[in-house]
Amino acid sequence: MSLDMTFTGLPVSTEDIQAKARRAARNRVLGVWALRVGLIVAWLGSWELSVSDTFTYSKPSLVWERLVEWFTEGTALGTIWEQIAVTLQEAVYGFVLGALAGVVLGILLGRNQFLAEALAPFIKAANAVPRIVLAALFVIWFGLDMTSKVATAFVLVFFAVFFNAFQGAREVDRNLVNNARILGASRLQVLTSIVVPSATSWILASLHVAFGFALIGAVVGEYTGSSAGLGLLINQSQGMFDSAGIYAGMIVITVIALIAEWVLTAVEKRLLSWRPPSAGGEAGI
Repeated sequence: MSLDMTFTGLPVSTEDIQAKARRAARNRVLGVWALRVGLIVAWLGSWELSVSDTFTYSKPSLVWERLVEWFTEGTALGTIWEQIAVTLQEAVYGFVLGALAGVVLGILLGRNQFLAEALAPFIKAANAVPRIVLAALFVIWFGLDMTSKVATAFVLVFFAVFFNAFQGAREVDRNLVNNARILGASRLQVLTSIVVPSATSWILASLHVAFGFALIGAVVGEYTGSSAGLGLLINQSQGMFDSAGIYAGMIVITVIALIAEWVLTAVEKRLLSWRPPSAGGEAGI
């Protein structure tokens, strides 16, 4: 058993120091969760007690009743699980297609200065188009089926991933690329062995935001015109002046986004496990 000397001159074992550090870390986690729960309770409690006009603003208790009704009895459109499945499928398709297109074009243009300068005005103009307008156009072009929602999600995801992949490809160490070329590496080898791994952290960071955009695109497309999905459910709740239903739909979408964020974080840690931990640690946000 190794011993260390404290400033008091008394020996302290390494095991004691490690146990104290573990207790401090555990207490910090408990404190963080206690603060989070306290904020939620204070927010919901103040909302529940302060609202008198339940028709307009609803209450947490009424929102909970609507959620229980949806998950036990179903909705006017069918079971809530069917609506979740439709929205999630649209979001996943748009996310995967938009992310792939954004990564490929972002890296290619990031490594090709001529094409980047030539296409820059068109990319910026396309990015400036309001997404709600595009959602309305996609409904006209592709109809009320899944294609129009996937297209809306695709557009939102593409630009979120593209600009990060583009910047990540631009930030690659030039000395590393030059050394690889001196050693005889081809363009494809430089791209796959240096550029893509270097841009991975940029790309993964954008994916956290991108899936939220995919959900937004799917819901906005459903809200604009659809035959199923959480967006249509919220739209119907609005048409019936059911504010509790609107809040309930928002909560379901939020839970889906949080679960997706947890999955993406786990994948990111797995893919970036080779990186040393940052000196400052993680903030947990």
